[in-house]
Amino acid sequence: MSRMLGQRVRQFGEKLVRRQPLESREESEIPTLHLNTLNLVLFGVNTPKARIYILAGAMAVYVSGPAVIVSLLLVALFAVLCAFCFAEFGARVPRSGSVYLYSYVTMGQLYAFITGWTLILHLGVATAYLTRAWSYNFDSLIGNHISQKLEGMFSEHMPSFLAPYPDFVALALVLLMAGLLILGVHDSALVRKVSAGCNVLVLSFMILSGFIKGDLHNWQLTEQDYKLATSGSSDSYSLGPLGSGGFVPFGFEGILQGAAMPFYSFLGLNAIVTAGKETPNPQRSIPWSLGIFISSCFLAYSGVTAALTLMVPYYQIHPYSPLPQAFHHVGWAPAGYLVAVVILCALLYSLHVVMLTMSRLICAMVEDGLLFRGLGKTYARRGTPIVAILVSATLSGILAVLFEIFHLVELMSIGALLSYFLVTFSVLILRYQPDQNFSKKEKAEEEIEMEPIVGASPLESVPEAGTSNPLKSLCDPISTTPTLKSGQIVYGCTFLLVLLLTILSLLLALWPSRVFSGDPGFTAGAVLLLL
Repeated sequence: MSRMLGQRVRQFGEKLVRRQPLESREESEIPTLHLNTLNLVLFGVNTPKARIYILAGAMAVYVSGPAVIVSLLLVALFAVLCAFCFAEFGARVPRSGSVYLYSYVTMGQLYAFITGWTLILHLGVATAYLTRAWSYNFDSLIGNHISQKLEGMFSEHMPSFLAPYPDFVALALVLLMAGLLILGVHDSALVRKVSAGCNVLVLSFMILSGFIKGDLHNWQLTEQDYKLATSGSSDSYSLGPLGSGGFVPFGFEGILQGAAMPFYSFLGLNAIVTAGKETPNPQRSIPWSLGIFISSCFLAYSGVTAALTLMVPYYQIHPYSPLPQAFHHVGWAPAGYLVAVVILCALLYSLHVVMLTMSRLICAMVEDGLLFRGLGKTYARRGTPIVAILVSATLSGILAVLFEIFHLVELMSIGALLSYFLVTFSVLILRYQPDQNFSKKEKAEEEIEMEPIVGASPLESVPEAGTSNPLKSLCDPISTTPTLKSGQIVYGCTFLLVLLLTILSLLLALWPSRVFSGDPGFTAGAVLLLL
């Protein structure tokens, strides 16, 4: 009985780590090597960045103040490290694809299931965030009539942890976009180019306006300035907290908290690595394009936030419609209306791309047997996944109706950070695994070549390095070539690292004051966990 139970458990474990072999492709399916470094940079830039138009205001008001520029610098540094991991992860699989495909091919079924659901979480919350942001900007453009009406009707009945009012405009927008996707409306190269051009124009105009209408005093604000703004403001809602004033009003903690929020803005890394297989020299093109992409994103984001905080005191920035309201604040009302219209169009395009990506990911997981088969049903006339689109749109619409946009940003950042975390740990584990062939064709050829050697004498085989003493091989390996034993050791070490990081995170999240105040037990525990 115990032997049978052990076999069942072993079979179940083998299913969890079962990898998906890649299907061999015909020569006609192999992409032509016609891309260069500039094309790869454009692939990353074309990934929708309209969310930064809204996030910049919320971060400046509530989290970092003008020091949001420093937060973006920290994000860019971490993005560089993640870019290395993305490039190495993609280089191990001889096929262009998403992070979900790479996880399934290299790490196995369970890891792919977790990665897929993490990406679905991120895309679902991003859909809710984009629709809520579009609703806020549209309402601001017509004079806030919708929000005032809905808040007057529902604010008394809404719990404190939900939004002040249900945003039915956001729900209608999600359902409208779902209908367009079901009808088969897809983006084209022309639309992508127009969207990228509009983004560049808006960002450039905002940065130039900051230099023209900006005031350096807005980076040195004091309590006296805040009192004057309070007494002269007829709308108390527009005033955020003062903090300690100056360039870093919320301290180093605010900078770190701000660095965790815009992490998703660098998700174009995946698009670059995916398309990098179509370049004649990917070893050169991918690193250069990643560096240029991250640098350009940092310059654009930091330039917009710098211009915004120079034009408007950070506590007077509108958290959900920052750029149009900034132009109204400096007396450029026509420019504010023009920017608002462009932002609405950019948000619509971003919403379309995110919902399309989410439906494709759900269909891929259905085909692999990791989601319910019913989600893969298609609309016969158009060939679109109608059930996947409707289910994902409904769930995203519920999130958009009930939750505040700031909470959606935090959830979206968690999803992005978790997906990056999974990629980096995959690379850490795969570096110490023996070489693996991920293609079905290569595996079959390898088995044919190995057949005559099966009956060879055991004396002819080379013993695996480090099988006799794992601790000795861990500290002083006989060979630097990865083996089965090195893979097992790294699996255990990685599990221990995840466990220790989880405990350290809980300690810093639940008792930060005791850790940093010098409490012997808590401080010693944090230091030991770090070591």
